[in-house]
Amino acid sequence: MRILVTNCNTTQSMTDEIVRGARDAASPGTTIEGLTPSWGPDSVEGWLDSYLSAAAVLDALRTYEGPAYDTVVMAGFGEHGREGARELVDVPVVDITEAAAHLACLLGRRYAVVTTLDRSCGQIEDSLHTAGVGAHCVAVVGTGLGVLELGDTARTTDAFLTAARTARDAGAEVLVLGCAGMTGLERAVRDTVGVPVVDGVGAGVRLAESLVGLGLGTSRVGGYARPRDKGRSWGRR
Repeated sequence: MRILVTNCNTTQSMTDEIVRGARDAASPGTTIEGLTPSWGPDSVEGWLDSYLSAAAVLDALRTYEGPAYDTVVMAGFGEHGREGARELVDVPVVDITEAAAHLACLLGRRYAVVTTLDRSCGQIEDSLHTAGVGAHCVAVVGTGLGVLELGDTARTTDAFLTAARTARDAGAEVLVLGCAGMTGLERAVRDTVGVPVVDGVGAGVRLAESLVGLGLGTSRVGGYARPRDKGRSWGRR
């Protein structure tokens, strides 16, 4: 099985980190391939970045010429584009936001998301609501760290633990890592926070494997029907 994991930004080092986390989570025999958009924002932090990122990721999928893949994992937490990707490609598409939230709902009655900047909180709330998993989310808490600051492991861990205490005080029984750049952090904090911690990249990979293993694909009836045949301009080249 081959999984194509899409980064939502153009920072290759973050793609590399996401791919490492995806490979750690993958089952034996699963191959992970990373995809970095050739254009778009360096990091996705806000509505403008997210919409720009969505178009860039869809363009990267549209023009992809690498090895054939069995499923796509979109590694952007709360970012736009998942519905378009499900129309575009002929394999299952798993968004890490949905994947992490669905698993969190299996582990406790209420979960919270710990993310990067506060400006991303509303966008994540909207994404969870659209996916139908927002009802059990008691809080989305920012750490105050930008996406490109997550490479400082000690600082990220401290900020996460502070936000985690806020989330638990709000009633969270499970925590979700609200950024693909936090992949691997759950191993560092799981014994400290006292509740299960779900990594979206790992959740996305495992759910993607399950869909392929069960022979399930995206429904083409209704909302995810194939795009209509028409002219589409993808911008200047």
